[in-house]
Amino acid sequence: MGIFGRKNDSDSTPASATSAPVVPDQAALTGEYTIDPAHSTLGFVARHAMVTNVKGKFLDFTGSLHLDGSDPSKSTASLDITMDSIDTGSADRDGHLKSADFFKTDEFPRMTFRSTAAESLGGDDYRVTGDLEILGTSRPITIDLEFNGAAKDPFGNERVGFEGKAEILRSDWGLTWNATLETGGVLVSDKIKLNFDISAIKNA
Repeated sequence: MGIFGRKNDSDSTPASATSAPVVPDQAALTGEYTIDPAHSTLGFVARHAMVTNVKGKFLDFTGSLHLDGSDPSKSTASLDITMDSIDTGSADRDGHLKSADFFKTDEFPRMTFRSTAAESLGGDDYRVTGDLEILGTSRPITIDLEFNGAAKDPFGNERVGFEGKAEILRSDWGLTWNATLETGGVLVSDKIKLNFDISAIKNA
């Protein structure tokens, strides 16, 4: 089941002549949603010393979604992330990431994402494009999403779930600190993988 109604490619009737039917269960998902941080994860992966991956996440964030059951281009997403909540499982490493070498959290306490476009890729796959702001610099990124479904939890909340991924070059946002290894290469990869596991609750 997809979120958004999609026009059948075999239908040659001009869009202006008739409206594509909306499947009722898809239409029911249309609305405003608030991301549930307690059941969501905003994570990242960086290559360390050329030989292993270090995983991290942000523990403090807020976000909202607007889902449109008939037109994916009208769907939107926004995130506000507290940079001081970064967690990689090492207090020393987290402190370094918060410092002037990386995120400068005293000066730039938040990272934000604001969507600018959304589209269906077919089935349960979607793509969201938007502006990611880090260190006061805003650049576009593209996030591929899979819709995991919708359900009503035991407390009566209507939930939707998504998994997403994206890749960025941290240097595009001025995150250029590094150290050269004696054996060649660098300590921290420029390419960062972003991972999203989102549960959102429909607003009353």
